[in-house]
Amino acid sequence: MASLVDFCLEQGFEKTYWIAYSGGLDSQVLLHLFAKLRTQYPLKLKVIHIHHGLSPNADQWAKRSADICAKLQIDFVLRKIFVKALSGESQEAIARKLRYAAFAELLTANDLLVTAHHQNDQAETVLLQLLRGSGPKGLAAMPRLKKLGAGWHARPLLEVTREELQQLAILAQLAWIEDESNSNMHFSRNFLRHHIVPLLQQRWPTVTKTLARVAENCADAQQVLEDIIRNDLLAAKGSQPNTLSVSYLKKLPPARQRLVLREWMHHFHVSAPPAKKMRQILIDMLPARADKSPHIHWGHVELRRYQDDIYFFSSVKSQVGEEMDISWDLQRPLVIAGVGTLHATLTRGAGIRSNINQVTVKFRQGGEQCHLPGRAIRHSLKKLFQEWKIPPWERDRVPLIYLQDELAAVVGFTVCNGFGVEADKEGYLIHLDVGATGGRP
Repeated sequence: MASLVDFCLEQGFEKTYWIAYSGGLDSQVLLHLFAKLRTQYPLKLKVIHIHHGLSPNADQWAKRSADICAKLQIDFVLRKIFVKALSGESQEAIARKLRYAAFAELLTANDLLVTAHHQNDQAETVLLQLLRGSGPKGLAAMPRLKKLGAGWHARPLLEVTREELQQLAILAQLAWIEDESNSNMHFSRNFLRHHIVPLLQQRWPTVTKTLARVAENCADAQQVLEDIIRNDLLAAKGSQPNTLSVSYLKKLPPARQRLVLREWMHHFHVSAPPAKKMRQILIDMLPARADKSPHIHWGHVELRRYQDDIYFFSSVKSQVGEEMDISWDLQRPLVIAGVGTLHATLTRGAGIRSNINQVTVKFRQGGEQCHLPGRAIRHSLKKLFQEWKIPPWERDRVPLIYLQDELAAVVGFTVCNGFGVEADKEGYLIHLDVGATGGRP
């Protein structure tokens, strides 16, 4: 098939082509075409078969796939995955996520995973995204080439129809697996495939080609939007890491505000908020006075505003309590649930005195004071937190280091006067690693 030849010539022959092979019609044709091409070109082929364990026939399919590859003398790799959907989750979506995770583990920098997605698949994806209310990014559907793990995921048959693949399979006298789940109308894609698309084709025979063109047009539009959004995101950086500037966002029209917010949240690997929550961000959070601290949450995600910055983090219930006192010998990391991990490193000319073997870690209760080096008087911790622009919701999570009931250091910010070390002396430099236990993603 010309499109596959062009694809391989374009990608080159130094790569390893991993064929995602289920044994169904589409992947059977893909494997057949690659096997034929290998007789003409020096292709390095491997096959990956995913055993989902969802069908009673899964073992039989895996064995059949291995036998076919053995006859073709193509390296065969079998991966088993365990699919268990939690309440409210789609088994189909979980299977897909695990399947591609297994694919990604195999790929090196010079590898291509090739799947048999075709024009009808693309059309169905466009319809699904349309019914979900997606914008250009969703309607762009499936790209021809996309990064996956250390390698790439390619779909070289996107211009070929399902009917063309079936005709080719019949002419080549290929046998393929019929997965019983393909007739399950519980799955939205199957419902579209068996009921909606044939109905549309009665009125518009070339509807799959038309919908595939929609995907191409939306992909082009999305590329332009992403260039604009990328510049907006750079300009909209807040005063703190991973925050957005309210004053910059307010200069943009609402449509651009929504695009920037969605892309910013995408960097944290979460979905954008529902339309109602997005309206709250634009109507309640952005126009709020600078001395207010509005917050909006959905699912396990939360947005908070402090002064001119919008913060984004996962909602993690902290186990910090007002009366929490933790003894720490500084010799090993200290894990504090909901806060992070404290580390003490010996260094020279910085940190707190090294001639100690025990400190107490506490959290703010109110009334604490610290005498900053170089200042004439002591300041309340509340005033210092305001000066350091620490958002109110984070102040109770800042670890405080005490020596004999005196505040010696505020982790990440200062060592109080009288507890630091001279330039030629050793001290313990204490820092907090929020890692997976902290509140932010």
